[in-house]
Amino acid sequence: MKIIAFTGAGISKQSNIPTFMEKPDVREKLFRSFANIYHEEYNEIIRQLKANMNGAKPNDAHSALAEYNIPIITMNIDGLHKLAGSDALELHGRLPEDDEMDIAYSLYNKPVLYGDPAPNYQKAYEMVYDLEPNDIFMVVGCSYHTAIACDLREVAKSRRARIIEIQEDAAFNVRKILEELLK
Repeated sequence: MKIIAFTGAGISKQSNIPTFMEKPDVREKLFRSFANIYHEEYNEIIRQLKANMNGAKPNDAHSALAEYNIPIITMNIDGLHKLAGSDALELHGRLPEDDEMDIAYSLYNKPVLYGDPAPNYQKAYEMVYDLEPNDIFMVVGCSYHTAIACDLREVAKSRRARIIEIQEDAAFNVRKILEELLK
């Protein structure tokens, strides 16, 4: 049995990183068209995102996925999977480095913005297409607000994989479910 984890903002909420649902004004400014026109305001939004993530540490959900060596596809740009020891496929890139903050508006994949190509989407589809009946597609803290989040669930379903949704208390429930699955 193969397990793939697909993670979103909900996995990092317990690491004190706010979700876009809690900051809706941020999401509307993460468009390439906005970055191209409003350089300084966009750079400030990226600085705020980075400040929200400064000092954040992986919680037990990140740690459990790393300990069990679960392949991860993540929509997050917080880098917590990497800090926990996982090599996650980052669908939306990363945040700019500190020395790139003044030119953040001009960078691609730091993060991937609405209107930008997302180079890792194809790899994510390929990972999920490799699932077989009774494999597990574990969705952790992902809403249905993006097309990729809906599409990957549908692909897993079409592959007859078992979909396990963990939308609450990921820091507790991920390890608990992995322990049950891998007894």
